[in-house]
Amino acid sequence: MQKTIVSLAALAAVGAAGFFYLTRPQPFDTDAMNGLVGDAEKGELVFHASGCASCHMAPGTEDEEMAKILKGGLKFASEFGTFYAPNISPDPEQGIGSWSALDLANAMLRGVDTAGEHLYPAFPYASYRNTTLQDVADLYAYMMTLPADQTPSVPHELSFPFNLRFTLGAWKLMFVTDKWVVDGDLNESEQRGRYLVEVLGHCGECHTPRNVLGGMKRGDWLAGGIDPTGLVEFPALTPDKFTWSETDIAYYLRSGFTPDYDSVGGEMVHVVDNYSHLTNSDREAVAAYLMRVPAAN
Repeated sequence: MQKTIVSLAALAAVGAAGFFYLTRPQPFDTDAMNGLVGDAEKGELVFHASGCASCHMAPGTEDEEMAKILKGGLKFASEFGTFYAPNISPDPEQGIGSWSALDLANAMLRGVDTAGEHLYPAFPYASYRNTTLQDVADLYAYMMTLPADQTPSVPHELSFPFNLRFTLGAWKLMFVTDKWVVDGDLNESEQRGRYLVEVLGHCGECHTPRNVLGGMKRGDWLAGGIDPTGLVEFPALTPDKFTWSETDIAYYLRSGFTPDYDSVGGEMVHVVDNYSHLTNSDREAVAAYLMRVPAAN
């Protein structure tokens, strides 16, 4: 009996060690960005495509220049608790001014902070996972040109067990992947659109339904979603439900006007503002990609 107990305890210890090893934070190697030089001008386009200001500007900000002061503070309620967007301005103490481009890559692509801990997926690293490291270098170069702000970040308000960061490693194993959702024979424009929609634009974070653990149901990609409060429904963007033409979509992303002559509202105001800064070819690429998205299961 005693030997059985000892054996079971040993197996449990081995299992626990294996779990913590597989779910540990996994940042990039320290030389991952060696030789990459950031271009701030290109980084500004990455900044807009990624929607950085939409989440990290101060609550109530409407002026475009003020939106570049990334002091954070926007509140995001969910069934897991309330998340607050942090200060990501270049302030070295309260923001990310002491970060390197590699630190930014670890946060965006690996969901790991500078302390080596898991970040919560309210920051959409599950989508940013396939961002190119050159784009990260360019984005970093641009962000370091923005105004610094000394406003402290607001701590998240999460209930047990969601306040235990080590559990996020298991969440990543289940729901974070390098695989593209829409794969196959895509032309150059469709591939660019895929990168903008699936990665930088993180469109699936709102427009894809989620399971009980908050993971996106990739089999129902862009089939419509509900915001974390359960109060707002995001429409489906699959071609069987979303019947706009490619021209309609590209024009909407530039102007904010729908084919029915209605104007953009809600959170999409920020998205259209961001995409209006991109090129016509980028907006056309998004439209071309959306035509290749399969119907939901």
